[in-house]
Amino acid sequence: MTHRKPVLDRRKVVAEILKQRGDALIVAGLGAPTWDTAAAGDSPLNFYTWGGMGGAAMIGLGLALAQPRRRVLVITGDGELLMGLGSLATIAVQQPRNLVLIVMDNERYGETGMQDTHTRFGVDLAGMAKAAGFRASGTVYSAAQLKTWVPRFHRQAGPVFCDIKVTAQPTPMVLPVRDGPTLRNRFREALLGVNEAHK
Repeated sequence: MTHRKPVLDRRKVVAEILKQRGDALIVAGLGAPTWDTAAAGDSPLNFYTWGGMGGAAMIGLGLALAQPRRRVLVITGDGELLMGLGSLATIAVQQPRNLVLIVMDNERYGETGMQDTHTRFGVDLAGMAKAAGFRASGTVYSAAQLKTWVPRFHRQAGPVFCDIKVTAQPTPMVLPVRDGPTLRNRFREALLGVNEAHK
């Protein structure tokens, strides 16, 4: 088995993806995906999943089903997704056309000491998503490949899955609000309006 060394910088990749977000709803997986998303620009339409390992994809699915007219981007890590692989099957069965699942794959468990994840040894997350029934699925290794995928994140009918191979280089923490009720309330108010959110 050959291993292709990741070269992309995760912080720059997330910034590039979110430059064109418009009014998309963002679900950020715990750890580095949350910091990368916040670094690209905090927004009340960012939902940061502090401590909810394994649940980002399913939160995204719930949002996509509840808000079918809004684009929903889940930005998470390989370790987080590996904890909730069943979500790929559930999303594929539901076929939400507005859902995109983006994995920032540094092949490490960043929150527990940078141990290798299974993707380091050849586990193919994009292959799993394709086999489950995602409408589009692929793996990105280069800036040129990323350039072709970014427009798909914002326009292609979903569910869309993309595994983006990024380096394990540390980046400075950019910590958004950490209080769960505050995050929940600001997200609901931004999405639904103050009156609807408090019904």
